[in-house]
Amino acid sequence: MKFPSRVTAAAVVTVAALALTACSATTTPASSAGAGTTGGTLTLGSLVDVKSFDPAQAHIGHDVQYFQPVYDSLLRREADGTLVPMLATEWEYTEDNTVLTLSLRDDVTFTDDTVLDADAVKVNLDRFRTGNGPDASTLAQVSDVAAPDATTVVITLAEPDPALLDYLGNADGFIASPAAIDGGLIATDPVGSGPYTLDKAATVAASQYTFVKNPDYWDPSLQVYDTIVVKPIADTTAMVNALVSGQVNAALLTAKTQAQAAASGLTEYEYPTDWQGLLIFDRDGALVPELADVKVRQAINFAIDKETLLTQVGKGLGTVTSQPFGTNTAAFDDSLEDAYAFDPAQAKNLLTEAGVGEFSVTMPTVSGFMDPAMTAGIAQNLADVGITVNWENVAVADFRSSLIQGKYAMSWFSLFQGSPWVASNQIITPNATYNPFHTTDAEVDDLVTAIQSGSADEQKTAAASLNEYVVDEAWFAPFYRPSQIYFTDADTTTTPQVQQAVPSIYSYAPAT
Repeated sequence: MKFPSRVTAAAVVTVAALALTACSATTTPASSAGAGTTGGTLTLGSLVDVKSFDPAQAHIGHDVQYFQPVYDSLLRREADGTLVPMLATEWEYTEDNTVLTLSLRDDVTFTDDTVLDADAVKVNLDRFRTGNGPDASTLAQVSDVAAPDATTVVITLAEPDPALLDYLGNADGFIASPAAIDGGLIATDPVGSGPYTLDKAATVAASQYTFVKNPDYWDPSLQVYDTIVVKPIADTTAMVNALVSGQVNAALLTAKTQAQAAASGLTEYEYPTDWQGLLIFDRDGALVPELADVKVRQAINFAIDKETLLTQVGKGLGTVTSQPFGTNTAAFDDSLEDAYAFDPAQAKNLLTEAGVGEFSVTMPTVSGFMDPAMTAGIAQNLADVGITVNWENVAVADFRSSLIQGKYAMSWFSLFQGSPWVASNQIITPNATYNPFHTTDAEVDDLVTAIQSGSADEQKTAAASLNEYVVDEAWFAPFYRPSQIYFTDADTTTTPQVQQAVPSIYSYAPAT
């Protein structure tokens, strides 16, 4: 019997270093995916739909596959996280890491024939950092963006940001035509300088988005395909069926659908990216007063049977954990992995010590997207210690926005495990994307500051201390780090993207 090919990307993907030191580059390496056969159509299945093509609303993770075809970014992240030139050819920090100077290409135009220059970049960065987009907080340290000449952008920071360069290779760095922005239709009619353009005639919102090759693109090596189609398919069963039947060439699957895809002879890529569990947003008790007590939050951690959830939902593909920081970060502490082993008796004791009787909490769920076994398991585990979960169904397109707007006190979620600084700005700092109640804590603030501006040793020590603190204070209730299960068909090959749920569009190629 011939077994399906299986690639374990965890063995070959390295974590990108987010250094404060000055960096520069002068050449743009050709995409490795573009080195072989080109042409044809690549059809990708996506678990999320795009809500807006406005780059000020861009988000990392699944969303990048909608934005990358149309928009170039200032820097480009290789699959292993290495930053290489894109619109910016060189970049350099001042000695104190508070001023970053970017040198831009001088031969790029948007697809509406508007010239891409420093003023255009300034417009986009200012809109991103001052807008209401889901990742706006990542540019919180930026105090000014200047365009002293057509090919120079100067970004001034209030304080050093160890992840700024990485952000500029992600959602923050997508650049749209200022003329299109001024026209007011950028959310539905994206105009960038990217390798593809949105073919509206072949696009049906919420069903299929078709991108065709930009004939005037400045780097043909990134145009591996003539056409890229992205199909949003939120239902995981429908997704695997679409992949097996040939409706899509590649897709992220779940552990429960992995066996069906593997049995069909598809190529499997397994790699670590996320942690899954509960985000306990309401740590001050604004919506659910009981959550203000650390013992209640600790009780929630002890109440969850992580091993069973991993077995039933994740089919054992992953590792249980009690910490929100990843194994490849300076914050990771092996001794914290089982800090909250399943212990419902201890959970009940803590609730009693807190003087808390039975109470309820409302959390969102998404039909077809969130595994019913997950919602059932969470509800049963918490009910067993006296906490009733009221599940409220929301549309998949509204799920993330409902979290960051503070509509819920708690929620199940899955988040990538970035560097301590990136993760802090995603889930911990007062203005973090997933800290909708803007929880503040003096000890946390001091530790985050040390991660941001301290020496290498100070950063490492502070990261470990921050991890220990938020675990002790039970700001979250992590369940496990699942293996991402990605598949391509026999005609397609790809390379997983470090710290990203799905590969970048530049990493696909026809199989040879």
